[in-house]
Amino acid sequence: MRETLKVGGCMQFGYTLASEEFGPKELVKNAIRAEEVGFDFVGISDHFHPWVNAQGQSPFSWSVIGALGQVTKRVDIFVEVVCPFMRYHPAIVAQAAATSQLLSDGRFVLGLGSGENLNEHITGEGWPHVAVRQAMLREAIEAIQRLLTGEQISYYGNFVTVEEARIYSLPDTLPPIIISAFGPKAARIAGEMGDGLVSTAPKTEIVQTFEKTGGQGKPKYAQIDVCFAEDVKEAQQIAFRQWPNAGANGQLTTELRLPAYFEQATSILREEQVVKQITCGSKLEEYLKIVDTYQKAGYDRLYFHNIGPHQTNFLQFAQNSLLPALRQI
Repeated sequence: MRETLKVGGCMQFGYTLASEEFGPKELVKNAIRAEEVGFDFVGISDHFHPWVNAQGQSPFSWSVIGALGQVTKRVDIFVEVVCPFMRYHPAIVAQAAATSQLLSDGRFVLGLGSGENLNEHITGEGWPHVAVRQAMLREAIEAIQRLLTGEQISYYGNFVTVEEARIYSLPDTLPPIIISAFGPKAARIAGEMGDGLVSTAPKTEIVQTFEKTGGQGKPKYAQIDVCFAEDVKEAQQIAFRQWPNAGANGQLTTELRLPAYFEQATSILREEQVVKQITCGSKLEEYLKIVDTYQKAGYDRLYFHNIGPHQTNFLQFAQNSLLPALRQI
C-alpha cells in the first residue's frame, strides 16, 4: 500500500488560477508569480465552460497542471474540483492524478466533487438528481482509491464500472483526495472517504459534519472571491461584469446548463447583490476581515480567487501587504 501525502498542519494560503477567465499561458504565468510572492499553493478550476460568456476562457486543466508541475518548484497544485464521472471516467482521473503527482514531484492535490450541469451535460448522458450524483461520487472515489494502489482491479458498482485496469506510472506518495461539499450530505462523504474538505462558504455546520464523520485533523480548504483594484468602485464594477454568478444561490450553480442560462438567471440582479458576496478594493483590513470569518468557521486552507484583469497588482499586494499580515495570524 502506497502512502498518501499528508497535507494537515498550520494555516496555509493559496491563489486561484481561474480557468474560466484566463488562457493556459496566462494561468502558467500567474502561477509562477504566485509562487514567487509566497503563496503556499495554487488552485486551478476544472471547467469545460465558463460560468458566463464574459469570462471567456476554458482551457483543459490537466494540460495546464502538467505545465505547472514543470515551471513551479515549491507550491502545491490543487485541482479544485474534478467531477470523476460523466465527462471523465474514474480510471482516467486516477491515471491523470498519478501522472500529475509524478510531474510535480509530489505536490499535487486532487479535488473531487459531484459536478455541475454546466460542464457535465456535454456527453449527452443527462443530468442525474443530486442524490444519484452523490452515489456516483462515492463509487468513483472508491474506484480511484483502489486504482491508486497500483494493483490490477475490476470494480462493478451501480454506476461505475472498471474492468481489469492497472495504473503503472505511480508516485511513491499518492496525492491527497479533497472532497467538495456545500451541504451536510456531501460533507459526510468528505469525512468518510476523503483526505480533506473544500467549500466556498464559511459554513460552520459543514466543517462540523466533516469532522464528526472522520475529518478531524484533516485539512479544510475554502476559496474566497475577491476583486482587487485601487478604487473600490472599479473593483465592484469588474466583479459585477465578470462574475455575476456570485449572486446565483441554491441549486442554480449545479443545475443550469449553459453560460447563457447563468446570464439570464443573474440579469435581474443589481450590482450590490452580487458584490456583497465578493471582497472588493485594496483595503487590507477588508481582506483580513473575510479571512477571519473563514478561520472562525474552521477552515485552515484559504485561497483567493481574484476576479478580473488586475492579477499583477493583486499579486504585488499579496507580497507586500496581504501575506505578511496573514503570517502574523
